[in-house]
Parts: sequence; C-alpha cells; structure tokens
Amino acid sequence: MGGHTHHTGGAHPLPGGPAPTVVAVALLLLLAAGYLLLVRRAGRLHPGRSRHPWRTASFLTGCALAAGALLPPLGPFAHGDFRGHMAQHLLIGMYAPLALVLGAPVTLLLRTLPPAGARRLTGLLRSRPARCVAHPVVALLLSTGSLAVLYGTPLYDVTAAHPALHWLVHAHFLLSGCLFAWVVAGPDPAPARPGVPARLVLLGVAVALHATFSQLLYGGFLIGVHAPVDQVRGGAELMYYGGDLAELLLAGALVATWRPARGPRRPAAPRLSPTESLSSP
Repeated sequence: MGGHTHHTGGAHPLPGGPAPTVVAVALLLLLAAGYLLLVRRAGRLHPGRSRHPWRTASFLTGCALAAGALLPPLGPFAHGDFRGHMAQHLLIGMYAPLALVLGAPVTLLLRTLPPAGARRLTGLLRSRPARCVAHPVVALLLSTGSLAVLYGTPLYDVTAAHPALHWLVHAHFLLSGCLFAWVVAGPDPAPARPGVPARLVLLGVAVALHATFSQLLYGGFLIGVHAPVDQVRGGAELMYYGGDLAELLLAGALVATWRPARGPRRPAAPRLSPTESLSSP
C-alpha cells in the first residue's frame, strides 16, 4: 500500500522492436479486408437482404482504432509514458472492441457460410465451453477484473521487459473487450445472453470497478506500477473519464440493439363468410 514508485527514466523501447507492430497492423488490415470480402459475398448470396452500411463502417472503425493505438505517435509514446499506455489500453480494450462487435461479424459469417458450416458455427456458439466463456461474470472478470492483475501486481513492469508478454496483454485486452461488449450489447447471437436488466447491472458493476481502479491508481494504493507520479495520475484520470465515456457508449449500444421480447400471439378470430355474418344473431 501507499505511494507510487518512480522510474528515473520512465521510457521503454518498443517491445521487440518495430517488427511485432508491423505484424499486428498487417493482421488488422487482413481482418478488415476479410470483412469487406464477406460483405461483398453476402450481397451476392442474398441480393434481397439489405445490410446496414453503418455496421461495415463500425467494424472498419474498430480495426482503425486498434491500429492507431499501435502506430506512431501513440504507439511509441505508450512505451515511454504511462499516460500513453493508458490511452492505448482504452483504445485497444474498450473503444475498438465495441466498434468491432457492433459490426456483427458472426451474423455476417453465418450468412456467407454454406449450410453445413453455418450449422457447425451455430453448434459451437451453443456448446458448453462457449456458454462458460460468454457467461456475464466470466466476461466481466476477464475484461475489467484483469485490471487488478495488471496494475496491482508487478505484471505491468514485467511486460515492459518481455516483448512476448507485452503483446499477449494487448491481445488479451482486445479479445476480452470484444467478449464483454458482445455479451452486453452485441447484435450477434450469444449463448444464454441475460435479459436487459441483468446486462445493465453488469455494466453498472463494470463502471464501479473502473472507477475504483482509477481512484486507487491515482492515490497510489495497492498499485504495482513503477512510473513518475504525474504520469500515473494522468493515466488514472484517463482511465476514469475515458472508461466512463466508453461505458456510456456501450450502454447506448445496448439500448440501440435491444429488441423487446414479443408476447405470445393471440389466435386470430375465424373470419365469417358474408352469408354467415348476415345470418348470425
């Protein structure tokens, strides 16, 4: 407990050099290109079914946000300043995942796969492992709960010295952020997704945890981050306000993608022929 620990230099070189960044950005470009190819294929296979252009724009925005977090100027700045690291974390772990999920990539894939492949994918989504991973509590622990592990232990400092671990943390935040956004507000089908009230509670818990972590970070309590105090406090402020904005956008997405459950339809009254209606008392 108590106090920030200082680095005299504060700057870290790019983990592993520029090569991993080039590979990561290339993978994001391939992901965007693959999505566009699926959009084109879906248009050919289902010419009568329109797809909202904003979904494509959202997915491409998610790829751009993730790439922008890795490229200059933010990428190198994030390795020399904790405030840059936090801005990078927000983009990779919260903003990019929400945009990617709102692109509904699973629905797009289901529309373009052959029937056998679509059935296999649907079976995978309904499987027990998928239900376990997509459980709201698991999604919350993997996304928001991992902040305590990264910033409350020496892990943050270890990632600066081990490039492979550094990139694994990036991948974890991107994937866990996508998982949480998918469970809360994703337009794609999800196994055993809870109702809207339960998801609002889940989002409220995430907001509270983010606020708690940011306040602990600002005060230097239970924190294992070694960086100058002004950088840590600046990063804590970014987590607080940037996290609130991201969760507000997630709440808006939940409302926008919510479809109220329809009640059971009442059987239609039998229609009478003109002669029956006239002869009826």
